[in-house]
Amino acid sequence: MKSLASLERREQQRIRAALDLLAESPRPPACVAMQGEESVYRVRVGDYRIVYEVLDAVLLIHVVRVGHRREVYR
Repeated sequence: MKSLASLERREQQRIRAALDLLAESPRPPACVAMQGEESVYRVRVGDYRIVYEVLDAVLLIHVVRVGHRREVYR
């Protein structure tokens, strides 16, 4: 998986903007709950996916993985 810094600047900006939106609303209408995982969701940002866990008890969003859609689920 590529690190965020190695992505094109445009993709970095889009992913950062999506992360900022998740901070405001951790379960937006576009998020999908991951099967077999409690409180783990994914959100689509172009060809990239952000997989994250919502920890309501401590008001925290833990980003598990950010990667291209072909690689992020491996």
